[in-house]
Amino acid sequence: MNYRKLTPSMSLLLAFEASARHESFTRAAGELSLTQSAVSRQVQTLEAQLGVALFVREGKRIVATDAGRAYMAEVGTALARIRNATLQVLASDAFSQRLRLATLPTFGAKWLLPRLHQLYRQHPDLQVDLHSRIEEVDFATQPLDAAITVGDGRWPNVIAHRLYAEELVLIGSPQALGQAGKRRRNATRLARPTVAALNGLTLLRVSSFPDAWREWCGHFGLPHHALRLGPSFELTSHLIQAVIAGIGVGLVPRMLVEDELKDGKLCSPFEAVTSSRSYYFIYPERVRNHPALVAFREWLLMAQMGAG
Repeated sequence: MNYRKLTPSMSLLLAFEASARHESFTRAAGELSLTQSAVSRQVQTLEAQLGVALFVREGKRIVATDAGRAYMAEVGTALARIRNATLQVLASDAFSQRLRLATLPTFGAKWLLPRLHQLYRQHPDLQVDLHSRIEEVDFATQPLDAAITVGDGRWPNVIAHRLYAEELVLIGSPQALGQAGKRRRNATRLARPTVAALNGLTLLRVSSFPDAWREWCGHFGLPHHALRLGPSFELTSHLIQAVIAGIGVGLVPRMLVEDELKDGKLCSPFEAVTSSRSYYFIYPERVRNHPALVAFREWLLMAQMGAG
């Protein structure tokens, strides 16, 4: 029995696993900080060592063979266990009080950071490293322990705690929506929008939620294609600034514009609409008992209950 053949090198296994997961040598190379040709050669070396074809090439795309899929099921699990074991070792020593947290940029600036001093008061040795992320978080490939994100709650292979339902409000400058809108922003019974009321306004969008205006119009029974859609923004904070500058009106989560509504920079003449999305705190199973994560999770869920 050739044990060398049965135990390929870690570099070959990492190249194979990343290629199988992405179905692309190019994306695997980006993840592993290698060239595309280097990853391709490593996979070819592994195939030669095993004497089995692991992929078939279809133009620029690669597809795992039956043998490749079976091998990926075992190798992927084994590598995940190795990563988990390494994380546990780190968590047991110097990294036990460090949490690498991804958060949505505007949520982080508007909600999380103003409250974070409360966490540090309770846990003075805790260190939260904040990383801004708009795109979907991949705990298998990114050096992150947890994330605060928004979505429908369906993420594979993660634990998810629902924090808030997303309540969208239409915001505009007092000049754009008129003084009547400014007077109505704190009223208990707000007027329902009409196409006529919105006619001529530029509807600004956040690129990560392209269906926001359709959902909002559907709540009020308005034909959304009758309205004029304007520019889109990657960051909600940029959209808010564009609205304050009078470029148009926008739909944003209420919690992110409370200050601007109170000081009169913005007004919101219509009732809030609950969207199809919610805010969640998510993390992979492997860090469930990480000391820093446990401390942050307990604080976050209590802070969310107090603010909610």
